[in-house]
Amino acid sequence: MSFSVATKNELARVTGRQSCCRLAELAALIRMDGSIQISGGRLVSLNISTENAAVARKILSMIKGLFDIHTEVLVQRKTRLRKNNVYLVHIPPQPGVNMLLNRLGMIDRDGRLVNDIREDLLKKECCRRAYLRGVFLGGGSVNSPEGNYHLELITDNEKHAGYIGRLMQKLRLPAKLSERKNWHVVYLKGSEQIVRFLNIIGAHSALLNFENARIYKDMRNQVNRLVNCETANLNKTVNASVRQLENIKLVRDTMGFEHIPVSLREVAELRVKYPDASLKELGGFLQPRLSKSGINHRLRKIEEIADNIRRKKF
Repeated sequence: MSFSVATKNELARVTGRQSCCRLAELAALIRMDGSIQISGGRLVSLNISTENAAVARKILSMIKGLFDIHTEVLVQRKTRLRKNNVYLVHIPPQPGVNMLLNRLGMIDRDGRLVNDIREDLLKKECCRRAYLRGVFLGGGSVNSPEGNYHLELITDNEKHAGYIGRLMQKLRLPAKLSERKNWHVVYLKGSEQIVRFLNIIGAHSALLNFENARIYKDMRNQVNRLVNCETANLNKTVNASVRQLENIKLVRDTMGFEHIPVSLREVAELRVKYPDASLKELGGFLQPRLSKSGINHRLRKIEEIADNIRRKKF
């Protein structure tokens, strides 16, 4: 089960305490996944489709609880691509359908379709949170935190996408909008933003799982960075030691240690004796002790002598 599906299954069990919140959530679900059909004689019916059985049950429960209207659930099976079940919540023509659509802000009192969201549906913050929950259930997805951080809400209505973006901005979520073929996408990229969104819509178990995975991922990345850094430093130290030994052997074999200053001879002999020691450790062997920079300075002097020898040879 994907992280998105697990999150939706959790949200399908979250019920708004007040009827206004349930009304806002249902309105969002219908705007995301619903279609209104008007047949002969101006008979109006409503279809809401989803691939998630838990979401279909929630839609059915909210409609019955808020409107007590006859509703059917049909199950269809896709024949292309992923052969998932599609659950169709169908409200056939009957008295009360127009009233339902009017209360949800889909049509006005004269039965004309309404594109704008009714502001009175989202006066309270709890209703705005519920609306975003419905939007996510209807067209949302969130990546597993083990991969790239990405949450998106997809709708085929550009105006609705803009409204969702503004609603998220009011809740201090810096949502961004983009287009993908014929779809309009509202998305969040930052892990902190996604955690806040999950908290707002009430997906608390998903939030905890997201945080646990994120902490583990961050710790693993930090350990990898430290290991890479240590490996790079070790390689650098080994390469420097090999180069220093080559310089020292060249000086010893060509001109001999007796022809270089005593201070340089002491460091050269220590490096030959302790090829794996750090500069700090080499400085500790001397009396008086010599700093790391002092050891490095003397090794540089030996390197200059070796370079002069090489130039004379060639």
